[in-house]
Amino acid sequence: MKKGIHPENYRPVVFKDMSNGDTFITRSTVNAREEIELEGVTYPLIKIEISNTSHPFYTGKSKLVDTAGRVDKFMTRYKSRMEKK
Repeated sequence: MKKGIHPENYRPVVFKDMSNGDTFITRSTVNAREEIELEGVTYPLIKIEISNTSHPFYTGKSKLVDTAGRVDKFMTRYKSRMEKK
């Protein structure tokens, strides 16, 4: 690898998926507010909402999230147009 092409703060960081608790270590320059001890070593911690271990595309489990009945509103609004086809 070429010397001097990475920023000074390019270091190992732990990313934690908050939906399932899965953690993984990778190198990053992102600023972290928290730290975590993993396997006896302290790393900066970045909390993420979703990762490849919890995303429906990667897990194969599709999930329909309907907030405030948006799907129902859509179906009632466009029901007559869908029936004509």
